[in-house]
Amino acid sequence: MTTEEIIIHIFYHVDNALLEVQKHPLSKLYPSEVVTIGILFALKGGHFRAFYRWLCRDYNALFGGLPERTVLLRQLKTQTCAYRPIDGPAQCIECGG
Repeated sequence: MTTEEIIIHIFYHVDNALLEVQKHPLSKLYPSEVVTIGILFALKGGHFRAFYRWLCRDYNALFGGLPERTVLLRQLKTQTCAYRPIDGPAQCIECGG
């Protein structure tokens, strides 16, 4: 499987899980795209700046244009606090929610 196929596969499952979540009107990305990017970052590891360069260079077209690095990082933090795991409730370490 190529990296592009893996990204599409992850997105497919995330998008099906988040069907009812609406996109914020000012956001460039849908929540399922943001969560997919978060999963990719968790799998790839390293520093976010290098990850963002890799994502923009090789896979920008898959996401229809990525926002600036700091905006994307802020969206990732927001999505982390907004969703709960499927297997039960959990608290966000940063905000306590």
